[in-house]
Amino acid sequence: MTDTHSVFRLAFIGLDHPHGAGWRKSLENLAAQVEISAIVPRFENGLASLEEKWSDIPRFDTVEQLIDGGQFDGAIVCLPNDEGPEALAQLALAGKHILAEKPAAGSAADFQQVVNAVEQSQVAFQSGYMWRYDEGAMRVRRMFREGRFGRLVSLAINSVTSNVARRGPTHYLFNAQRSQGGYMNWLACHWLDLLLDFIGEPIVGVTARVGVFGDTSVEVEDGGAAIFDLESGGLATFHGGYFLPRWAGESHWAIRGLDRWVNWDPGKAGTGGVLDIHGPQPQFDAMNETCTIPPDNTPGYGGRRCVALLEDWISSARAGGRPCRNTPRSTQATLQLIDTIYQASREGRRLECRIDA
Repeated sequence: MTDTHSVFRLAFIGLDHPHGAGWRKSLENLAAQVEISAIVPRFENGLASLEEKWSDIPRFDTVEQLIDGGQFDGAIVCLPNDEGPEALAQLALAGKHILAEKPAAGSAADFQQVVNAVEQSQVAFQSGYMWRYDEGAMRVRRMFREGRFGRLVSLAINSVTSNVARRGPTHYLFNAQRSQGGYMNWLACHWLDLLLDFIGEPIVGVTARVGVFGDTSVEVEDGGAAIFDLESGGLATFHGGYFLPRWAGESHWAIRGLDRWVNWDPGKAGTGGVLDIHGPQPQFDAMNETCTIPPDNTPGYGGRRCVALLEDWISSARAGGRPCRNTPRSTQATLQLIDTIYQASREGRRLECRIDA
């Protein structure tokens, strides 16, 4: 168990990861609780983004060297899919608490070693699915848990962001060997994880089509669409991709139950998200409400939701590894859903399954 009174010593693995600087900025919000005590740069040992205030921290070339010589309690692991699972498993088996930047692996099978290692070692595990800590998302989840939608009829997610040309097709995110998947694995994973968290029931069928829809030739898919059959009889759909011709992104959710419906815009400009809620009319006045979440100016990757995620993980470590809101099994379930999307698209047919976070 980590000392509850000491500063949590953190190793940072994957210095030049696309979200690496953002994670380190988020950690500054917890300066009284956390210190970076070791770094494993990876990414061709690049140091371009290393902040000068951490330039004297001990650096190691490999995870093995870190485990042998580093002084740390836990590690944030920001590595490509072909490196992440092995590193996470090694750290867990060494008794180190682990936070895995999403998606954590290229497939559910690749991630199995991490599940096994965490279950064996009982270290604290956290993944980078920070939307589970978002205020708007937590409100929607509570609506589901309290049965306020009634029986779910349909749930539609639309999410698009900057096209492949913004980063360039040679970026490792678009390398099939290193990443295994494209948009579904790297970005859709956020919303697919949240879908599993919201619905509280298994997905029992998947139909999908993914591919390259833009003008830039790339080894992995730049987008696609999927239909999910829910055990209760409802349908969920997802459509998204790297489709926008500039640095931008937008996502929208439409959730329709027999008793109420909600349109959620989590990225509404000038807010922390907006819920447009409509319910029944049992008497004279129909239930209509707009719930606006206050803007979030917390510095770092993902704002206050990331800080809450980090706090949950550190608390888990200090409590001896009690489950965080994200677990190894929920992280693997998201990968299993992505695997099934890819398979359904390749085979051009609906696949029966049973996927439940």
